[in-house]
Parts: sequence; C-alpha cells; structure tokens
Amino acid sequence: MPVALVTGANRGIGRATAIRLADRGYDVVVAARRLSDAHAAVDSWAPSQGRVLPVRLDVTRPEDARAAADLVEDELGGLDVLVNNAGVLPEERPGHPRGRLDVVSFDEAVRTNLLGAVHVTDAFLRLLRESSQGRIVNVSTSLSSMSHQTDPDSPYFATAWPGYQASKAGLNSFTVSLAKLLSGTCIKVTAVCPGFVRTELTPGNARARRTVDEGADVVLRAATLADDAPSGQFIDARATVPW
Repeated sequence: MPVALVTGANRGIGRATAIRLADRGYDVVVAARRLSDAHAAVDSWAPSQGRVLPVRLDVTRPEDARAAADLVEDELGGLDVLVNNAGVLPEERPGHPRGRLDVVSFDEAVRTNLLGAVHVTDAFLRLLRESSQGRIVNVSTSLSSMSHQTDPDSPYFATAWPGYQASKAGLNSFTVSLAKLLSGTCIKVTAVCPGFVRTELTPGNARARRTVDEGADVVLRAATLADDAPSGQFIDARATVPW
C-alpha cells in the first residue's frame, strides 16, 4: 500500500485528510506535536483499510522530523505522500496585541508554518525520492497571495496578519522552488488553500461555510495528482490561486 504522512493530523483538516487517505487505501502516519494527541486521533476513528501509525512530530524540532523519518522507514518501508499541514495563526489568539507588529508572534508563525514544513520535507525527501508516485502538499491560504494582498477589490485585501501571511507566502515560494528542484523526478509539489473552514485555527469559525471534510477534499486532490499533472501549482476548491 502507498504511505502518506500528515502533520498536525490530530484535529481539523489534518485529521480529516488522514481519514480520507486511509479510506483511499493508504497506510497513514498521523503526526502530532504530542504523541498522546496522535494516539487519541487514531483511537477516535477506525480506518476501513490499511495501517495507521501515530508519531510524535513537533515540526519546529528538526530532530523530531529526522526521528519520524527513521521510524516511518522502519515501520512502513517508505513514504509516498507528505502533507505539510501543521500551522499556527498566533495573531488571532486571545490577548494578542491588535493593530501593531508583534515580533514574538511573527517568529512563531515563521518557525511553524514555513521552517516547520522545510524541516519535515528535508527529513522525508530521501524516502519520497524512492517512491514512484511522490507527492508533497503544502497547506497554504489565499490570504498569503500577493495578488490578493495588493488588490483593493479582493475580499482578502483588508486582512493584516503579518506573521501568518508572510509565513504562508514563504511557503508558497518554497513550493515553487522545490517543484523546480525536483523537476527531474516523479515528485509533484502543490500548495493548496482549503478555504474558510470550521476549525480551531480559523477565527470566527462559526461563520465558516466549509467543513473540515470539504477542506480536506482540496488536500486529497493534490495528494493524488495524476502523473501528467503539473507540479508547482497553487490551488483551491475551484481553480488555481494567483500567487
């Protein structure tokens, strides 16, 4: 069976993606910052097929990523799909200073949303290179699009979360560069925007129109791209997203 790993898979879109992949016949690695959370996520659903491996993986710790890669290789023999889903939005936490730049929050967003994906990708790339269907999915957001951020007519124009948006814009750039670096391989790299989804990360999530399952659909589409599909795209549920 093909093997997929999802970071931040203990809740929200990550958990829904892990379930969808398991239902599609993948062995799934459920990665979470705390091993107890990964186990709790696995215990909360029974996959219809395949194996599920709970793993501790704090994406801000490169040593966690390397240890997880060794464990996945030992237990499952390799990796075919990597979903860099783990993320934070510190600017929307209670008590965050409004209307000014907070360097601590900015640093946390970059370390988790951007560098975390880089560390995990680096650790697992050797396994993905051995796959005949390697896929890397970076969970981003339309809020990071420079086109949207600079267009007064965009619905996202008024949003200003410096750390979150800059970290995800960096993730977009990483997606493009990584796709170029891997252009001679079978690995395809895609950035995805799941949309305004009802998750704990999303501010005002009661107003969100999309469910976590609908958000996971976009991730699943990128994780199962056809062999002749282009690499280095930025997509949402409807079409490509402008960079």
